[in-house]
Amino acid sequence: MPWLARLDLLAPRRPDVGPQRLPVNRTAVAAGVVALARDLGYRLEIVGPRPFALGLDELRALEEHTARLPITCVEGWAADATWRGPRLRDLLDAAGIPPGATVRVESLETRGGYRSSEVAPPHARDPLTLLATGLNGADLDIDHGYPARLIAPNRPGVLQTKWVHRVVML
Repeated sequence: MPWLARLDLLAPRRPDVGPQRLPVNRTAVAAGVVALARDLGYRLEIVGPRPFALGLDELRALEEHTARLPITCVEGWAADATWRGPRLRDLLDAAGIPPGATVRVESLETRGGYRSSEVAPPHARDPLTLLATGLNGADLDIDHGYPARLIAPNRPGVLQTKWVHRVVML
C-alpha cells in the first residue's frame, strides 16, 4: 500500500527520493562537515611524489568528464545518476603517483568508518572513476559530498567517500 510507505521505517529507501533525485544515508550535518565543506578556503590535496593542492575554482577548472554510474547501497537500493568532475587518474598522474599504486581518499569527516576509503589501481585508474563536483546536471549537493566526492564503478556506496579533501598515495 503506497500510502503507508512513509510510515514504514524499516522499508528500503526509495531510490528517487533525496537531494538531486538520489537518496543519502548520511547528511553533512550528521557527519559534522557543513562548515568545513562550505569554507571558502577549501583545498583538495593530492599527495604523491609531486604533491599539489587545488582550491575549489581550480578544481572546477580542470577538464571535466561525465559518467553515468549507480550508487548501490548496502541497505538494498540502487539508483543511477550522472556525475561530472575530473578523472581521479588524471589527478594521480599530475602528482606523479605510479599506475600500480593504491591511494586513500580522505573525507573532511574527522571520525567514523566512512571518513576514508582505499582505492586499488583497477578502480583508481578506471576512466569512469571521478572526483565528482556535479550530479544530475547541477553542482553537487552538500549531502551528496560537496565540494567533491569519489564515484567509481562497481564499488558499494559506503566506499564512495564524500566531502573529499585529500588523496594520498599508500
